This record gives sequence, structure tokens and C-alpha cells, in this order.
Amino acid sequence: MISISRTFVAAAALLLALTSTHAAENTLSAAEKAAGWNLLFDGQSFQGWRGYKLTTMPDAGWEVKDGTLRTVAKVKGRDILTEKTFNDFELSWEWRVELAGNNGVKYFVTEARAKSPGHEYQMLDDNGHPDAKVGAKRQTASFYDVLPPAANKPLRPVGEWNYSRIVVRGKVVEHWLNGKNVLTYVLGSPEVVAGLATSKFSKDVGFGDKIAGHIMLTYHQDESWFRNIKIRELK
Repeated sequence: MISISRTFVAAAALLLALTSTHAAENTLSAAEKAAGWNLLFDGQSFQGWRGYKLTTMPDAGWEVKDGTLRTVAKVKGRDILTEKTFNDFELSWEWRVELAGNNGVKYFVTEARAKSPGHEYQMLDDNGHPDAKVGAKRQTASFYDVLPPAANKPLRPVGEWNYSRIVVRGKVVEHWLNGKNVLTYVLGSPEVVAGLATSKFSKDVGFGDKIAGHIMLTYHQDESWFRNIKIRELK
């Protein structure tokens, strides 16, 4: 009887711990609220999101599951974006991709451009996805196809959660990965102009300009997960 009671208490304690941990996801602390942070994903719904060039969420490709915003692989999905636009901001999120998976977060996103809607913070299985073999400019935390991240970036293995940030202040943009600033660039700088000139975006008018734009989560037919997507606008 005693052993059964102890087992029950241990199980209840474990359930409480798991519940508390899960509840802590996709929430804001008092300090975060005071600092101006807002949730872009509440852990339960698609509130605040819609499909690219749609007024609602796409019919397929995305689901909310176990407190994560998840892509459903191998369906006719499409990119999604925030209903709001942002100018200067700090964006943070946690993510993971499947083996050989590919995804990304885009910013300065406009629906007015025929293609290449915005700059992309690449999220990739650097060891298993073919695009990574093209070079560092197409690997995790790069300004996709334009500028590479630091060679010593702290990328975690596939299946583990990574923590990323994008910071935009005026024309200065920072890419962070797991607590480390792995790329800083200045819009319009010689470095960016040169990177754009040799990229797939070289002929896309307006790409590379600073605009108030949407935040986009891309869909690449691979399974990926997002949580704790937070943003604060910088004045």
C-alpha cells in the first residue's frame, strides 16, 4: 500500500512538472511584458497569422499541436505571415527541423513584390540538406544567399530546439543563434550590395531595402516546429 502511494505521488509530481513546463511555453513573464514583448503565437491557435496573399490561413500545411506551430510535410502548403507589419523590432523564437529539413523566417516582407518577398533567416539541417552544400550563405542563420553567419555558430543537432533572434535597428540587422550574435549587416553597405549582386535576388527591384514588413514563416514541404515566437517593437 505504501509503495502504491509513493508511486502515485511520484507520478502526480511528474505530471505537475510536465504541465508546469508546458504552460510556461508561449507565455510572457512580467519582465517581458514590462519590456514591451508581445506573443506572435499563443500556443493554441493561428490568431494573428494568415497565408501569404490570403486573408485566412491556408487550407493545408500548418497545424497547432502540443503547444507548437508545426508544418505538415508533403502537402500543398504555403508560407504564412503576421497580420501586422513591423519596422524596428526584436524577434525571438525557438525552432527545430526534421532530419534533412529546411525552413526559414523572413522579415521586411511585402506582398507587393512579384517574388522574393523578404530577407530570410535560414533554418536548416546543415549536415543533411542539399542546399547547405552550396555554401555557408545558404546555411542556418545566414541572410539567405546573401551573407554567411559566423563559422563557429552554436547550432544544435537535428531534433533539438534552437533559439534564434533577429534584431533590426534602423539599417542595422543582427542574426542571433542560441545566445550568440552570428551575423550583423548594414542595409546598403558595400558588403550587402556585393552579396545581393551575386545572389538569386540580384534582379528583384526593392529587395534589400528597409521597409516596414510582415514576419513570414516559410513552407518547404519538410516537417518543422516553432514555439515561443515573441516580438517587441523598438522605438
